[in-house]
Amino acid sequence: MSDALRDLFFGRRQLVETLAPRRTFADVILPPPTLEAIRHALALIRKQDLIFEQWGLAERHGGGLGLAFHFAGPPGTGKTIAAEAIAATLGRKLLVVRYAELESRWAGQTAKHVAAVFREAAESGAVLFFDEADAIAARRFTNLSQGYERDSNATVAVLLSELERFPGVVIFATNLASNIDPAFERRIRHHIRFEMPGLGERERIWRAQLHATKTPLAPDVDFPALAERFARSGGDIKNAVLKAAQIATLEPGPDADKRIEQRHFVQGMESVVAAERVMAQSLFEGEPQGGAAGAALARARDRLLFAIAAAALAVSLIALGVALARG
Repeated sequence: MSDALRDLFFGRRQLVETLAPRRTFADVILPPPTLEAIRHALALIRKQDLIFEQWGLAERHGGGLGLAFHFAGPPGTGKTIAAEAIAATLGRKLLVVRYAELESRWAGQTAKHVAAVFREAAESGAVLFFDEADAIAARRFTNLSQGYERDSNATVAVLLSELERFPGVVIFATNLASNIDPAFERRIRHHIRFEMPGLGERERIWRAQLHATKTPLAPDVDFPALAERFARSGGDIKNAVLKAAQIATLEPGPDADKRIEQRHFVQGMESVVAAERVMAQSLFEGEPQGGAAGAALARARDRLLFAIAAAALAVSLIALGVALARG
C-alpha cells in the first residue's frame, strides 16, 4: 500500500538502470594483476556449463550456480568500467542498481526491492551490478534496539538469500570493503582488489581521455610529466581533463586557435585536488560520519520525516473528503 501511494503521487520508481555496454576491455586501463584477475573471472563464466552441467556439479549443488564478484578499491579506480566491459564481453546488458531508489523509507520495503532486482536480472539474463554495495550490504547489527536496525539486518539477509539462488553474474563494487557483512565472503567466490594506477597506467589514462584527432593539444603537453606529478585515480584524471578543456575554452582569442596546454591540465588537476579537500570538511559537527551505523541512523531520520509528511498528507486528504461530503 505504501509503494502504491508513492507511485500514485510521485510516479513509479525505477530500481535499476539498464545499460547497453559501450566500453570494452580495450577501454579498460588497470594494473596488470587486477586485469589478470578479471580475465580469470571471465574464463570461469564461460566454463559454467562445463562445471555444472557436463561435470554434473549442478546435481550436487542446488544453489550457488551463479558467479558473484566483489570489486573492492578506492573511488575512481575503474570498477564501474570493468563491470561494463565484462557485460560487453559476455554480450549481455548491464543492470546498475540505483541504491537511492532501492532503499525505502518504509520498513520491510527495501528487502522487497532487493528481491525484485534479482528477479529482473534473472529474467533478462543481464549482468547485475551493485555500485557502492557497502551501503546495501553493510555489517549487520548485533544489538537490535531500533526499528531501522532490524530493517537493515532483514535487507542483508534477503540479499544473501537471493545471491545464493541467483543463477547469473552479479558484481558488487565497494569503496570500503571492511564495511560489508562477513557473510558475503563465502557467497562471493571472487574478490578482486582495484589498486590505484601506477605511473605507466596513469600516463595511458591521461592519453585515453582525449580524442585522437579532434582534441587540439599544444606542443608543450607532457603526459609522462603529468603522470609522475599527480599520483591520482583514473576518475580524478578524467575530471581533470574535462576541467582543463573548460579552462582552455575561456582563453582569449578565436576558438579555432585555442589549444589545451600543459598548464591547463595542471590547473584542472589542482582544481580536482582542491575540491577533494572541500568535500573532506564536515558540515555537521557531531553527526555520524560514515559507517553502517551512521548510514542507518540517517535512513531512520529520513523515514521518520517522510512518515510525518505522509501522515500530514493523509490527514489533509481525510479533511478534504469530509468537507466535500458535508458540502
